[in-house]
Amino acid sequence: MPKGQGSSTAMGGQMAGKLTPTHEAPYRGLKVLDFGQGIASPYCAMLLGVYGADVIKVEPPEGDWSRYLGTTYGNHTTLSAVYNRGKRSLCLDMKHKDGIAIAQRLASEADVLIEGFRPGVAERLGLGYQGLSRDNPGLVYLSVSGFGQSGPYAKRPGSDSVAQAFSGLVSVNLGADGVPHRVGTTISDVVTGVYAFQAIATTLFARATVGTGRWIDVNLCQSTSALLGHKVAEFILEGGAPRALNVPAGTYQTRDGWMMVTLVNEPQYKRLCGAIGREDLAGDPRFADFARRADAADALIPQLREVFLTQATDAWLTRLHAADIIAERILDPGEWLRNVHVEATRASVRQDTPGVGAVYSPRTPGIASLSEDHLCPAPDVGQDSRAVLTEAGFGSAEIDGLLLSGAVRQAKS
Repeated sequence: MPKGQGSSTAMGGQMAGKLTPTHEAPYRGLKVLDFGQGIASPYCAMLLGVYGADVIKVEPPEGDWSRYLGTTYGNHTTLSAVYNRGKRSLCLDMKHKDGIAIAQRLASEADVLIEGFRPGVAERLGLGYQGLSRDNPGLVYLSVSGFGQSGPYAKRPGSDSVAQAFSGLVSVNLGADGVPHRVGTTISDVVTGVYAFQAIATTLFARATVGTGRWIDVNLCQSTSALLGHKVAEFILEGGAPRALNVPAGTYQTRDGWMMVTLVNEPQYKRLCGAIGREDLAGDPRFADFARRADAADALIPQLREVFLTQATDAWLTRLHAADIIAERILDPGEWLRNVHVEATRASVRQDTPGVGAVYSPRTPGIASLSEDHLCPAPDVGQDSRAVLTEAGFGSAEIDGLLLSGAVRQAKS
């Protein structure tokens, strides 16, 4: 059966059902090569692993740079430990001709290849899509970069922070100090990984009928721009100075903490005013609808802030929820993890990672079962080099020679 027409599924069926796809693991039997580093590319590859794919993380001898960004725990940071779960690690020295030859050989049998090199680098290494697809027409090839594979900014280095700035996200995230701020997590990297995953998923679906793979170009800046949704249209239609969307929604300090209050329709504003004992604000013509409240926010919001400071968060939430107002306490990540609802719904997952300890992360949305609990922890650099090469048909003596030459590295047990 041609590779582009379900060879992985066929292979799975030949192995006593061991690799047969299921609803929980639809990509079981799929071979993925992950050359990405950082977050966006590895996260996309991890998602494929969550859904059952065999993901080989191909790392240089120094390892993925995310292993050193932030506080290190053993051979990981939280970035590398979270976004590389469910993978095996093959360490190749791509400066060595044999390292490149191994990568090319593995790519000839892969279903998906993910790379995050600067545009043009993969081609120079002999790992570009055009060359690989000649021998492997079913290959689904994903390139992840800062600004994309073409255009005047293609060669510029990109990062999560740069993507947040370039896309407009930072500009709409003004703090109380009036200063534009980046979002306090790697949101551009993560959303790029999600968009990349959905692009691969749809391409794999098409491949089953079309019979061939294709090259997919996903970049951080476009992905972050897409995340902003309506903001570009709003900016143009409102002449460059869009009103706030749903005043007086926002964060409010209480006697003992902070909470978020939001509104999605006019009746909620009137109920909010009643719940806090300020019915006079509901009848004030300055605050008659969303547009007028946006124009008069400086007069309205300070009054609400003053009221919310008079009681504790729990007291306010009791009153607001009784009035069917959308509101919730602002939690930090640790409070989220220990929250009774999070625990009851098993919304987090734990992987015990050697040299690190317990690594907690939010469960991937959409999983039909608890299969994510069974992902292997993120590997050390080259932890699985020998096993991966053995499966690819390399003999024991041949692998010994590759290890001796330095083309391949194997983590010490």
